[in-house]
Amino acid sequence: MKISGVDIRPGNILEYEGGIWKVAKIQHTQPGKGGAYMQVEMKNLIDGRKTNVRFRSADNVERVRLDTKEYQFLYEDGDMLVFMDQETYEQINLPSDLLGDARPFLQDGMTVTLEMYDEKPISVALPDQVEAEIVEADAVVKGQTASSSYKPAVLDNGVRVMVPPHIESGTRIIVDVYERSYVGKAG
Repeated sequence: MKISGVDIRPGNILEYEGGIWKVAKIQHTQPGKGGAYMQVEMKNLIDGRKTNVRFRSADNVERVRLDTKEYQFLYEDGDMLVFMDQETYEQINLPSDLLGDARPFLQDGMTVTLEMYDEKPISVALPDQVEAEIVEADAVVKGQTASSSYKPAVLDNGVRVMVPPHIESGTRIIVDVYERSYVGKAG
């Protein structure tokens, strides 16, 4: 499926220069003169290379549809992760670097989506939001208004996120896995 260069979004899988690439980050830029363009950071799903490419709105790029299948995360074995097909109960071992920056958010028993290209798993997608516990949160600065700023906190998986001032250590929160941002308190 062809899409315009300005319609590229993070997480899209693109066929570019003979490779399969996953879009990591995008930045839409509109310079003072000349046309707008999308600066796209991509990672090659086969060999792991990264590249930055500039796409103009006139550029068309092939968006790849991957087969997806639900798997359950079982355990870690060295630098390999073991997942189980929820229909056939077959187990599959995948390198942990397939998860990229989302790796710390993987939890035991979590259901993930494996994306397959030619029957070969090339990426693992976690749920967009997960629940995590705050293990360390900075004290609120006196005189700081609730709306003005967030404070740094550390989650039980070691990831640092910014949270509102009223959130304290021990609080369970919902975190956006890919933005690494606070979404809300866990119910």
